Amino acid sequence: MRISTKGRYGVASMICLVQDSRLGDPVTILSISERLGISKIYLEQVFALLKRANLLSSTKGSQGGYRLSLPPDKITLEHILRATEASLFEPTERSVPVDTLSIELAMEEKIWNPLDRAIAVTLGNITLAELVTDVEKRQLGNDFMYFI
Repeated sequence: MRISTKGRYGVASMICLVQDSRLGDPVTILSISERLGISKIYLEQVFALLKRANLLSSTKGSQGGYRLSLPPDKITLEHILRATEASLFEPTERSVPVDTLSIELAMEEKIWNPLDRAIAVTLGNITLAELVTDVEKRQLGNDFMYFI
């Protein structure tokens, strides 16, 4: 499975948004852009998709920025990727001619449909809160210094 930069940046920026919004203030695209080393203009496109999917809300003005529209434990990886990777969830197109329909139906039943369901279930079981927790555990693990 190939996830585009929009999908990967969408997930990474949502993690940053959770971490940076703990004080309750909106988070700017510029701060996330600088932290992740991603183009601000490209990140604006990603945030527009996330906002359209009602995962983010924005505040305009000098104190403006973005906030999550839902708690991080209610946002799944599936939500984020559906917003940024529409083609990932499109049904598989027919691959053989109509006169060999039995082949197509067998492939749909045994391969494509179970694969689509497995992806949706897997992505639906991973929350943004879990990702943030995992990131923070990994960051804590890197703070230790060992002397011999």
